[in-house]
Amino acid sequence: QVVLVESGGGLVQPGGSLRLSCNASGTFVRVSPMHWYRQTPGNQRELVAGITDTGRSDYADFVKGRFTISRDNDRRMVWLQMNSLNKNDTAVYYCHVKRLGLDYWGKGTLVIVSS
Repeated sequence: QVVLVESGGGLVQPGGSLRLSCNASGTFVRVSPMHWYRQTPGNQRELVAGITDTGRSDYADFVKGRFTISRDNDRRMVWLQMNSLNKNDTAVYYCHVKRLGLDYWGKGTLVIVSS
C-alpha cells in the first residue's frame, strides 16, 4: 500500500514563497524517484520537478531557478520549495511515485497565487 500525503499549499501573493511537503508511506519510496506534478482546471497534469533516490533533480523549464525539490529518504519525505511565485503557478500540486508500472498519487494540495 502506497499513500502519499501532500501539505503546505495555500494563498500567497505574487513574488511570494511556499514550501510543499509530501509524506510517503512504503519502504520502496526510499529508493524510488519522486515527482511533483501540478494541474489546473481543464488541463492535464504537468511535471514540475523530479528527484532520484540519490538526490539528482530535474525541473520543468517554467520553474527552473525558482523551485527546488529535495527529499529525506529516511523520513520518506519530499519537499518542493517554491519561490518567486506568479499567477501561472496557481494549481493543485501532486506528489507522485511509480512502482512496478503503477502510478501513485496523493490527493493534492492547492496553491493559489493572487494579490
